[in-house]
Amino acid sequence: MKNKISQEEQEQLISILKVRFEKNTNRHQNIEWSKVEAKLNENPDKLWSLLQMEKTEGEPDVVSYDKTADKFTFFDCVAESPKGRRSLCYDRKALDSRKEHKPKNSAVDMAVEMGIELLNEEQYRQLQELGNFDTKTSSWIATPDDVRKHGGAVFCDFRYGRVFLYHNGAESYYAARGFRGFLKI
Repeated sequence: MKNKISQEEQEQLISILKVRFEKNTNRHQNIEWSKVEAKLNENPDKLWSLLQMEKTEGEPDVVSYDKTADKFTFFDCVAESPKGRRSLCYDRKALDSRKEHKPKNSAVDMAVEMGIELLNEEQYRQLQELGNFDTKTSSWIATPDDVRKHGGAVFCDFRYGRVFLYHNGAESYYAARGFRGFLKI
């Protein structure tokens, strides 16, 4: 069955997430691990998505809790754009437009396959408040429709003590550009 995680994988993943959670308390102040773990155990389909984030070297971690919706949000918190998600153009339309030297996938398609979403600009800036990320790489972020309809896509990085938002043709791809995702559980 697709999107199924074995009991062994579930236990290993929860152990990895717990260690990361305890090492990075600044990312999730006033959130108790026991509540996160209970939510994870109730949502094996979401655990599968977290496992995909982990396998592609995103190092997912809890960054917030929405009391009203009763959901925890996980972001990719690896220092540089996830290695297993680099060299991708922005979306399917961009991938299909390339005549030669096509990348293996697009950021949007890969996120959908993983069951996650790309960070938007606001979320990317929120991530940067938790540390310095993408100091040597860059990450595609969710592109506003009015930019995408003109053939562009946007990405961010962190240089000189600040977040930079840039644009590029959506069909472009680079070895040092991947994407960061989020998942609500």
